[in-house]
Amino acid sequence: MNLEQKSPEVFVAKGPIASIGGEEIELLKSTLANAPKGRVRINLHPNSDDRLHEMFIALRNDSYIRPHKHPTKSEAFHLVYGAVDIVIFEDDGQIRKVVKLGAGDAQRAFYYRMSEPFFHTLVIRSDILVIHEITNGPFDASGTVFASFAPDDTDRDAATAFRFALAKRIDEIESV
Repeated sequence: MNLEQKSPEVFVAKGPIASIGGEEIELLKSTLANAPKGRVRINLHPNSDDRLHEMFIALRNDSYIRPHKHPTKSEAFHLVYGAVDIVIFEDDGQIRKVVKLGAGDAQRAFYYRMSEPFFHTLVIRSDILVIHEITNGPFDASGTVFASFAPDDTDRDAATAFRFALAKRIDEIESV
């Protein structure tokens, strides 16, 4: 497939037909080492104005996704590689639900869809995670609402502490 690299973390598929295989997944994984935020994507949609956005995203397990919600969008993940807990929160930061996903793991689902605007984040449970994400476009940064109960991703120490504390909370909930 013909890809154009737009930044250290973003590739865009060129042309009207896109396909993803092992070669592209390996490209994502190998590019992670130099990704400043610990994530790299291949956008299959031609531009940010497209009505359907499809992305293959690789994330390191130290990647922080600040809890956020999309008031006007749905999103779906199909796991390609790895394991993740998708944590869905109440507005006050209490855990509402944990959706456990795993590629090739009979104990975990491999797909999830959320059609309501709940705060959510990822707790990555494998060294590398690769997902196929689908959401409706067009992209509008102002359409994402970040949770006030979680640190901004520019505060790396606070973000790391939040990630570890959240993983511990999930583990404690599961052990009860």
